[in-house]
Amino acid sequence: MTSAQRVLSILGVFDTENLALSLSDISRRTGLTLSTTHRLLNELRRWGALSRHSDGKYSIGLRILELGTLAPQGGQLREIALPYLHDLQHATRGNIHLGVPEGHDVIYVESLRARDTVPVPSRLGGRWPMHATGTGLVLLAHASQEFQEEVLASKLRRYTDRTLTDPDALRHFLAEVRKSGVAIVQSQLTYDAMAVAVPIRGPRDRVVAAVGITVPLGSPSPHSLVPVLAATSRSISRALGAPSAVTDAGGPRQTAHWQVREVKYSNSAGR
Repeated sequence: MTSAQRVLSILGVFDTENLALSLSDISRRTGLTLSTTHRLLNELRRWGALSRHSDGKYSIGLRILELGTLAPQGGQLREIALPYLHDLQHATRGNIHLGVPEGHDVIYVESLRARDTVPVPSRLGGRWPMHATGTGLVLLAHASQEFQEEVLASKLRRYTDRTLTDPDALRHFLAEVRKSGVAIVQSQLTYDAMAVAVPIRGPRDRVVAAVGITVPLGSPSPHSLVPVLAATSRSISRALGAPSAVTDAGGPRQTAHWQVREVKYSNSAGR
């Protein structure tokens, strides 16, 4: 391994299930010797990439967060979108997520949690497989056919018995999302939540992100959330320079009922 690979391997062992790790944990996970791991940890800590706690464990440092905000597809998008996302949360009282694609996953560059509503596992910087979230399904629906087939051919993790994992059902679902411009799913990650999501377009009208609302399962018709969500999408897309947002052509064009039915169909098909 090169020096850069060693450093990256250390940073790569941290995830949502391993927020703080000891020297021995990091050494074991990376395959590096204790002495090499200790030396690199100290260098990363001095630079600010890692923090060391009183119990001796290490976690990601604020310098990494600072760098992350400079990413064009993350920090700059978040800065533009944040005022509109706050308005959306005020209007809907739901959990709001702004996601961008990263490999086969969607990463949340903003996550606004509402009080007195369904708790969600999503968070700022959280990563989820595209097939398992409303925002991820929107991004996947507007990706190339080659990329879609690549994702569908991979191992699709099932979080609940309603998670969309059947390739044929997913192909049909993605085609409908692309046609209608909105994804409505229920119980994809947890049984008590429903999500509604739409695309956000950038220059040249390419889909660059997705915005979604998560509300408790059993809430009033999710289709009632589509107009305000579409308005938010158009506002952000317009601020990003999307030509279609000027004429409102970039938002959802219809509010069909197939989305929720398709999730139910996929449950029986995937068992």
